[in-house]
Amino acid sequence: MPHLEGRPVVVLSNNDGCIVSRTDEAKKIGVEMAGPYFKAKPLIEAHGVATFSSNYNLYGDLSWRVMETLRTMLPAGSVEVYSVDEAFLDLSHIAPENLKDFAFHIKDTVEQWTGIRVSIGVAPTKVLSKVANRLCKKHKAVTNCVLVLDTPRKLEQALEKTPVEDIWGVGHQYAKKLQLYQINNALELSKKDIPWATKNLGGVVGARLLRELQGIPSREMEGELVNKKMIATTRMFGSPVKELADIKEAIATYTSRAAEKLRRQNSAANTVSVFIVPKENSTGNYFRHGPTLSSYTILPSATSLTNELIKAAVKQVDHLFEAGRIYKKAGVTLSGIVPDNAIQSSLFDPAPNEKARMLMSMMDNINFAMRNDVLKFAASGTSKDWKMRQELRSPRYTTRWEELFEIR
Repeated sequence: MPHLEGRPVVVLSNNDGCIVSRTDEAKKIGVEMAGPYFKAKPLIEAHGVATFSSNYNLYGDLSWRVMETLRTMLPAGSVEVYSVDEAFLDLSHIAPENLKDFAFHIKDTVEQWTGIRVSIGVAPTKVLSKVANRLCKKHKAVTNCVLVLDTPRKLEQALEKTPVEDIWGVGHQYAKKLQLYQINNALELSKKDIPWATKNLGGVVGARLLRELQGIPSREMEGELVNKKMIATTRMFGSPVKELADIKEAIATYTSRAAEKLRRQNSAANTVSVFIVPKENSTGNYFRHGPTLSSYTILPSATSLTNELIKAAVKQVDHLFEAGRIYKKAGVTLSGIVPDNAIQSSLFDPAPNEKARMLMSMMDNINFAMRNDVLKFAASGTSKDWKMRQELRSPRYTTRWEELFEIR
């Protein structure tokens, strides 16, 4: 937003618990990443930091707009959406001497069309492009958020400036292990051989990582996964929950959401899994996570009907719930997914209920058009006191008519 230009901004995690994103201005005043919001609040208020809850509707829509913009600028199959805010682009059709200009063209177009600022790292492999992207963001004043590693000298300098813990694919434990071998940056790691990487970095995965650091492409561009093999909806509760009825309402709501996603890809599921997580127990100065309680039900035949899935999910809560405990999270996973038009059933199963399918389709269309679950099953409840807390959420400007940005 223009009025936030140059102002420190932070975004909070689910239930406004921790700080999960910071602007450069927020970093400069000492706001820590992943720190609890309540601890950082005095610093945030003292410096007038703009604070926002997570806004997944807005993020998802803007992410789609950015990715669609990239697709219009590149040949089919040249964009791999890696996450909500990251994508890999195949620029093999661009002449090496034109890579920098084309990268700036992409950057300028995305920012002009969507208002989202982006950084672009260009290199021979995915891992090296991640190295380039990290450095161009770290040195914005010099790179203007675009860095092309197109010469051996540039690659060597970039690898030398990249600590092993910042290499894509190297986790915390492997970073500590590499440091024991006196390997402290990506350049030192790139000088190892494949047998060493296979032995010390997780077999084939480590060998692939090393090849990528050496400029040998080992991670192919991946197409978009149109149909998911598993669909999950999980949430932290807005406040601790201790009543069975509240947990059942949450599970029914999450099942409804997962069922909508299932129907959207014209699929059905034959397995419903449910889990609930008790609140942490305090023991002295230490905190211990309560055990995740889970179970699953295999249905007689695959279905996409919300009422059937809710019935199977809610029934499991009766077995998982323990009176007297306080719960902080719950979730539902649908698996055993098959195409909706190829459901395997036995001779004794009743014929598919076409009227029920039409009802689901009508509900989905109305809820998509009107939002906010205008139509829902009674099992989902009405008050939803357990709903995730988002007290500082910004408006969902691009997906809600009533929240459109106003210009006066």
